[in-house]
Amino acid sequence: MNLISILDILQGYIQIDSEVYIQGWVKTRRDSKLGISFLILYDGSCIDCLQIIANKSLINYKKDILSLTTGCSIRVTGYLKKSLKNKQKYEIQAKKIEILGKIKNPDTYPISSKYHTTEYLRKFLHLRPRTYLIGAITRIRHVLSKSIHQFMHEQGFFWISTPLITSIDTEGSGKMFNVSSLNLNNSICSKKIKFNNDFFGKEVFLTVSGQLAGESYACALSKIYTFGPTFRAEHSNTRRHLSEFWMIEPEMAFYTLEDAINLAEEMLKYVSQEILIHSYDDINFIYKGTKNTVYKHLNQLITKNFIHIDYTEVINILMYHENIFKNKISWGMDLSFEHECYLTEKYFQKPIIIKNYPKNIKAFYMRINDDLKTVSSMDIILPGVGEIIGGSQREERIQELDKRLEEFNLNKKEYKLYRDLRKYGTVPHSGFGLGLERLIMYITGIRNIRDVIPFPRTFNNIDF
Repeated sequence: MNLISILDILQGYIQIDSEVYIQGWVKTRRDSKLGISFLILYDGSCIDCLQIIANKSLINYKKDILSLTTGCSIRVTGYLKKSLKNKQKYEIQAKKIEILGKIKNPDTYPISSKYHTTEYLRKFLHLRPRTYLIGAITRIRHVLSKSIHQFMHEQGFFWISTPLITSIDTEGSGKMFNVSSLNLNNSICSKKIKFNNDFFGKEVFLTVSGQLAGESYACALSKIYTFGPTFRAEHSNTRRHLSEFWMIEPEMAFYTLEDAINLAEEMLKYVSQEILIHSYDDINFIYKGTKNTVYKHLNQLITKNFIHIDYTEVINILMYHENIFKNKISWGMDLSFEHECYLTEKYFQKPIIIKNYPKNIKAFYMRINDDLKTVSSMDIILPGVGEIIGGSQREERIQELDKRLEEFNLNKKEYKLYRDLRKYGTVPHSGFGLGLERLIMYITGIRNIRDVIPFPRTFNNIDF
């Protein structure tokens, strides 16, 4: 007899009255005076549970069944029946129940059947996947990742696995984690570290982006993308920042900035539609439980055209309304989250794309515009989340790139391979980075980014 899932049953794949074999974790147990126990079983395959009918005639009814508590794992063999109650369509009449794992001390089990806040659940990262909410978010994350891969495949992109360990700073900010095989104890740290004695013979870091490596493959295969973890050693402790997070980074040869913007819009619309189709039950559960704006957000991505606006025009709008902001703004400054929220939630009331930022607040690799003050860049800003995509046309002219490296005080020798791409068959090319966790926040309405990644890493906080 093959193991089946609750999802298999609820989708109607299993014939009524057939013998089934299922396993999972007990959510609740209710006993009747007639010697029947009703077990609510969860296996994670979907948001729904399945009721198990355990009769006192079972050989281990008194010894085992009556001692089951929330979180115990069991294996059930029985017959699939139509339920007589409206709350569930199916149930299983058990003929055998095996106890796989009990909760040794139910009073200390932190994930009980009652409601828990997301703040509370963060204390138990290893157990919170057993809750309905985190289970739903996890399945949505899976469908979202799958739909991104599918979209890129349909658009003719190739997935490239770029290195997580690198010797160069993609953003030029210096906020990177060192990677070393040296014994960095106090005696070594008190002296200047000689990285030539380290594993790679030089100082290396965890990557902040797969972009620079990705560009080399884009300049050979035309359209590629990376999809993996990136790392930032920033001391940010906000609800929108992580030290380890996942990025989707397409790089396209022969693409202009406008081409990249069109691709980004198409991707967001595509994956939103896929989520509504394939994650409807999980999305609906989150909506009912929180009464958030999940459907409104998805509808905005699918049906509405984004506002395209120049950075200078955005600054004019914000300065006209400057009396309502805590953070002052002027041309040449980066936007704060407060400004992003005002633009998307109140002024335009829809997602916006801001283009042509001042060069002094953007990365060295972005193409200088003809005005010599701005770069051919774009940010996509979503309501409630802020920036979710950042991209640009890349600087393909080696003379201009070298000038930018000097402005950032970056060593040209360290960027030799990147510079070679401008010497050997250079082409106009563009790309962008999409933050997976921020997109999940927007789709689900979950307000804290730590609740949409399995194991959040933040400043002064790491478990598991």
